[in-house]
Amino acid sequence: MFQGASSISLDAKGRLSVPTRYRDVLMANATGQLTITKHPHGCLMIFPRPEWEKFRERITALPMEAVRFKRIFMGHAMDVDMDATGRVLVAPELREGAGISKDTILLGMGNHFELWDKAKYDAQEAEAMQGELPEVLNGFSF
Repeated sequence: MFQGASSISLDAKGRLSVPTRYRDVLMANATGQLTITKHPHGCLMIFPRPEWEKFRERITALPMEAVRFKRIFMGHAMDVDMDATGRVLVAPELREGAGISKDTILLGMGNHFELWDKAKYDAQEAEAMQGELPEVLNGFSF
């Protein structure tokens, strides 16, 4: 279960250094194999390979009306491997598509991660904090 936020700077080649607290789990459960794809909200999703395979099955089972989202998730998916120092290459096409340059924030989202451009995420979070809670959270106790 991945949770928490990490501020990470990509290196000059566009590599992400996976935080050490996740490396052992990713090596044990996915042998360091990850899949990175675009998310419609403007970030990247990073899955350990076994979790990606479950997600991919759900996406491919969607009806034809969801073909645009299938294209986003499946058409941009790239398999990567962590190197010996825990780094993964985030392809230029994915970085460009999500507006990610150097400074990022990696969010643990349970079974996967979201990778955001830090400035973009900070702006979105500030906006969310100013707005009303979504209806689905009415009656939810914090």
